[in-house]
Amino acid sequence: MKRFLVLAASAALLTACQPAKPDAAKAPAGAKFNTDLPMTEFMGHFVDPAAFMYWKGSGTEITEKGERDLSPTTDEGWDVLVSGATMLIEAGNALQLPGRVRAPEADWNKYAQMLSERAVIARAAAEKHDKQAVFDEGGRLYEVCVACHEQFVIQPDLKANGPAKGDPLPAIPDEKKK
Repeated sequence: MKRFLVLAASAALLTACQPAKPDAAKAPAGAKFNTDLPMTEFMGHFVDPAAFMYWKGSGTEITEKGERDLSPTTDEGWDVLVSGATMLIEAGNALQLPGRVRAPEADWNKYAQMLSERAVIARAAAEKHDKQAVFDEGGRLYEVCVACHEQFVIQPDLKANGPAKGDPLPAIPDEKKK
């Protein structure tokens, strides 16, 4: 019992000596965030390019000539995937800045946090040059994007504009005509 008390007291003292993490929910005094960039531009010029940096380096491409592995073959190529995942980590943070959050805030922040969390795992896979893990984690990142877009882009558009008019698919050429 004495050992347990000594161990518990030591753990408490060590914990008390650790520097406190800043409260992530509060902005530092005097901090000012410029969130004037429209969400479509933030997504189109930052989030999407970061995601494609990651996704383009995973999986295989099947063409008439056969199957081609899309995984990087150089350290520089793997660094592109690491950079893309790193940008996605920070994108998740930036999406939670005052002025960017959408209603319902809890859902928006949940997706933003999931983006960052999954991007951390995706980054680690790229750092290890693990082809299968990069592919798998790329899929998990995609799931977050699709779920968020469904709630914050697709459903609001359907509510505002109704379903698309006409046939959204191009006509298939009649192959029998010569």
